[in-house]
Amino acid sequence: MQPDDFKDNAPGGIVRTDGNYYAFVSSPLPPGIQPDWELARLVSEADRALSELSGICRHLPNPQILMPSYVRREAVLSSRIENTQTDMEDLFAYEVDETVQRAPDVKEVANYVKAMEIGLKRLADLPICARLIRELHAILMAGVRGGHVMPGEFRTTQNWTAPPGCTLNDTTFVPPPVEDLGDVLSEFDHYINDDQAKEEQELAFEELRKAPKELLMERLRIQQKIRAAVGED
Repeated sequence: MQPDDFKDNAPGGIVRTDGNYYAFVSSPLPPGIQPDWELARLVSEADRALSELSGICRHLPNPQILMPSYVRREAVLSSRIENTQTDMEDLFAYEVDETVQRAPDVKEVANYVKAMEIGLKRLADLPICARLIRELHAILMAGVRGGHVMPGEFRTTQNWTAPPGCTLNDTTFVPPPVEDLGDVLSEFDHYINDDQAKEEQELAFEELRKAPKELLMERLRIQQKIRAAVGED
């Protein structure tokens, strides 16, 4: 991982550690949102997709029957970040009979599904916090590769995301160094459970939803000025 791998608008910065490798440290929360045409387009597309999904669900007698499939699809796709090779068919076969492991990494994906389901239930009596993260991490790591390395605890050594055999200098992504991890997690915990921060974030997104119209008006004003200037010439 190198500094040039990140754009100027990345939500954080690259630091060189004492071990002479680069690591990514996220920017302070809450994140600053600067509306532009690309971001406005993405928000508009997301709103439209959610509206379509909401409309479809209103015609289903029991929309909740879709949730298990979406959770499993998310588990399969997200696990690929860790270079896990499993598809939906492998996962369904394993859930029917755990002795059938058509893909070597299928248990990791099954653990992801289990952690997601338990985590959603735990939110009824526990906020998103360090304790909940540790509980779900223990479930994720149960009986799989790396399961012997402090499951249910925050790391005390540097980790990274990369294909097998890569060194820290050849990785795809290196998260914050251990010495920065406590501050990053503490800030995340405070931000996600702070009511004032949530209100400020909701206001920011509301302003962002208005951005397409405001940006369009600004573009029209610029075009009018250009036409006026050309006409004067």
